[in-house]
Amino acid sequence: MADRTTSSITIGAGRSTIMTVIADFGAYPEWAGQVKSAQVLSTGPDGRPERVRFVLDAGVISDEYTLAYTWHGDESVDWAVAEEGKMVSGLTGSYRLAETSGGTEVTYELAVDLKVPMIGMIKRKAEKVIIDTALKGLKKRVESA
Repeated sequence: MADRTTSSITIGAGRSTIMTVIADFGAYPEWAGQVKSAQVLSTGPDGRPERVRFVLDAGVISDEYTLAYTWHGDESVDWAVAEEGKMVSGLTGSYRLAETSGGTEVTYELAVDLKVPMIGMIKRKAEKVIIDTALKGLKKRVESA
């Protein structure tokens, strides 16, 4: 797996509220800019999604793939590719939530491996755009609820 791209944002809400929004994959096209659709294929015993099929259009990275999720209460969630797409051969990431005096700090970490050659700098820029758009969208979605 290649280098990971990481960014954080503080959201004015508790961890459980934020995790509820993160777990609502059907709503991702409304706030996660590059996600065109997200379909939950299976859920775990806790009722949270375990496998989700995505259609992504992030400019240089456009694809369909399935991710497998592992939930750690309201503290974090990790994911990895369960079924590769045409371009994406590997994708791992996580949201880590830590309570702060001003709300909750959400850290998003992402690493994408592609089947097609791409200059590392361009790939990291695409990862950064995905992360920043997702964090800003998550903050707006949670705080406007």
